[in-house]
Amino acid sequence: MSDAPTPDLGGVAGSVAGARGDDVVSVHAGHADILVAAVALIRDRRVLMVTARGRDVWFMPGGKIDSGESEADAAAREAWEEVTLRLDPAALEPLFTVLIQAHGEPEGRLVRMVVFAAETAEEPTASAEVSALHWATSADAHRCPPAGVEVLHLLHAAGRID
Repeated sequence: MSDAPTPDLGGVAGSVAGARGDDVVSVHAGHADILVAAVALIRDRRVLMVTARGRDVWFMPGGKIDSGESEADAAAREAWEEVTLRLDPAALEPLFTVLIQAHGEPEGRLVRMVVFAAETAEEPTASAEVSALHWATSADAHRCPPAGVEVLHLLHAAGRID
């Protein structure tokens, strides 16, 4: 965990850590954290988000980390699977980790999402898993589950998005 204080999350309970990959998986309310890696592709002070098929909220492109897979490898794999971007895991910049109530899960089940900055000249396109792409600012937080709200807040606080 980072020594930095947790920023004001605008009423959203959560915590922030450095994305170093050495955080210990924790158990809250009898549930292991859901381990997720995501990419933050930022262009024109907006970050790419997606709507998964059959869902109505905006998510970061990303997903669960497979057994034996590094966080960066998972983020790059998920970027390909969801928005058809080929990213080099070694080129991803660790930004932060959010730990917050998981969307659609029982109370106390947390998602631990490692977020990486990604850069590419390629244009993202929606895969079969994704129904729409969105270029989001902090004003779109109301469209997101708790982890997305926190990511938008942190990117805005860091001056990366409007």
